[in-house]
Amino acid sequence: MAARSLWPGRGKWDSMRLTTTIERSMEKVEDAGVLDKVSQPLLTAVRRLTGASPAVTDLLHGVPVGHPVHPAMVLLPAGAFISASTLDFVPRTGSAVPVLIATGIATSVPAAAAGFADWSELHPQQQRVGLVHAASNGLGVAFYAASLVARLRGRPVSARVLGLAGLSAIGVGGYLGGHLAYRQGAGVNHVEDVPHLVPPGWNDVCAIDDLPEGRPALQHLGDVPLLVVRRGKQIDVLSDRCSHLSGPLHEGTLSEVDGATCVTCPWHGSTFALADGKVVRGPATVKQHSFDVRVEAGRLQVRLPHAG
Repeated sequence: MAARSLWPGRGKWDSMRLTTTIERSMEKVEDAGVLDKVSQPLLTAVRRLTGASPAVTDLLHGVPVGHPVHPAMVLLPAGAFISASTLDFVPRTGSAVPVLIATGIATSVPAAAAGFADWSELHPQQQRVGLVHAASNGLGVAFYAASLVARLRGRPVSARVLGLAGLSAIGVGGYLGGHLAYRQGAGVNHVEDVPHLVPPGWNDVCAIDDLPEGRPALQHLGDVPLLVVRRGKQIDVLSDRCSHLSGPLHEGTLSEVDGATCVTCPWHGSTFALADGKVVRGPATVKQHSFDVRVEAGRLQVRLPHAG
């Protein structure tokens, strides 16, 4: 008891120091411009491949399912590798471990393809973290591949050590992936807060005469920026910040896609239908909030559907 009382709060202090060290390390990765020398040629290659088939690229982004598919796809290789390293220390598992490792290696390919598709449409700081994330996971897969070879050559001790090294590398990659999603906001819905900020019922926005004809305009409803497009008597209103990474849609371009008028985000090319905000083309996977519209006494009023 006496020894313990000499260091009140020491555990908390050590925890805080560790947290600070990790945060500083991540900031160094985010600001490591030297990584751009690797990112730029890789980015060019990835965009060349993804640009060859927009439909496949949207599938890799997760547009059909409404959110990125990469986090779900990595469960397959990660689960296989974790299971392999666990069974490595269980007697009489037979061929289960090499089968699991082979499964992890095979399923890491489509997971990486989805990850690189998303990575190619991020901000530079996010891409730097994503590059290290990919490198760490790639190193982990390489270790497991070497572990598989060692097993086939009858070297069980080396195989186990290489497997544990692979698991460690994939663990670091997982942490970096969490940092990308939860700290840097990659892959999350950037317009989730709109329904919580818009007052219920009809809300006055502006005079109709303030709206230009046939081009995107920015208006505000309190703290919520709105994209407003007036075409004769037709007025369409969407939340202005792109759901992908908050790009300003009012600075985007209008186009016709399959007979529907759409707006394309100027930052990463996400395309949305003006009529209902649905995603026409990724990398965005979440639709924009679309507002009901009416004109009263020459003024534009809007409300969220079903808002009363």
